[in-house]
Amino acid sequence: MQFRLINQDSHSKARLACLRVGQKVVETPVFMPVGTQATVKALSSEELGKIGVGIVLCNTYHLYLRPGQSVIKKLGGLHHFMNWDGLILTDSGGYQIFSLSSLQKTTDEGVIFRSHIDGSRHFLAPEKVLEIQRILGSDIFMVLDECLSYPVSYRQARGALERTLRWAKRTRATWGESEDKGLFGIVQGSAFRDLRKRASEELVSYQFDGYALGGLSVGEPLSLRREIIEYTTEYLPVEKPRYLMGVGTPGELLEDISLGIDMFDCALPTRIARNGTVFTGEGKKNLRNSQYKDDANPLDLDCDCYVCRNYSRAYLRHLIQAREILGMRLATYHNVYFLTRLMEKAREAIKRNSFERFKSEFMEKFEEENKKLDLKKEG
Repeated sequence: MQFRLINQDSHSKARLACLRVGQKVVETPVFMPVGTQATVKALSSEELGKIGVGIVLCNTYHLYLRPGQSVIKKLGGLHHFMNWDGLILTDSGGYQIFSLSSLQKTTDEGVIFRSHIDGSRHFLAPEKVLEIQRILGSDIFMVLDECLSYPVSYRQARGALERTLRWAKRTRATWGESEDKGLFGIVQGSAFRDLRKRASEELVSYQFDGYALGGLSVGEPLSLRREIIEYTTEYLPVEKPRYLMGVGTPGELLEDISLGIDMFDCALPTRIARNGTVFTGEGKKNLRNSQYKDDANPLDLDCDCYVCRNYSRAYLRHLIQAREILGMRLATYHNVYFLTRLMEKAREAIKRNSFERFKSEFMEKFEEENKKLDLKKEG
């Protein structure tokens, strides 16, 4: 895996870079739509390609349980299985193990848990998680980590971090020096500065191909998250990609790009789309609201996506109200397109050293419209 910095914005820490794995290339900053079950919900791989998506995230935990890595291997690997020729990053499944599975028990050797699907018992060691991702044929692999919610005690955070670091060291030793893919370490430590510093420095000493910031977007205040990101990135190498896990609203993406983050993923944009909420340059719009009942305008007046070129807010509202699958698909298409174009505009602004102005202008309009919606709700 290769990561090449192209430019850093002169007024912020925003970075423009090129990420290459084999012959596949994406520019960063980049948003990765979540394709947990080898699909970005409601969209085909062909549609993702037309939108301009270059990298998606799939989940090791879910694919391990169903259909199983042996099935995917038999059918030609994950890329062939889902007919996707772009990059695939696979999450280790650590977050899902700790949040979805019942009767899970964590030891220094790994995690014992019961499937949320059928209750079957499983054991995953960090080396096994790496091997599953190899069998899947991912492009970028994540190490197994122990995930905690917020808030937790210092003792809990330290214990989870120490186990995560031991697992990371074992995974890195198993990885070797001749891999042609990418392996990312995950910085944990909750909201404790000394733990984040320790995690960053130790992971950097193992020489991973990239570094993810985990344990964020789990209920902490936005101001605290920003503080943790600013502090942690000071200890991460500038020549390696930085991946913030679980963040995906337009405002959060732009704020975190300004702090030097390169990669993002989040299920929120597709989840809210299925419930009838879409992103626009004028803020979020809830299509269930009656004001859109006879609105002939497109979802976003400044968007040129397939949905905005062909369908009205009124039609989309009708589909969502009627719980038609097409409504969920079209809203999802628009949201993924919107964030993909937002990242393109951010990269262009960084190239011109005008990212902070771009961010301010976007946020002023976006937040102003959201405030108007909030006032209407209160009224």
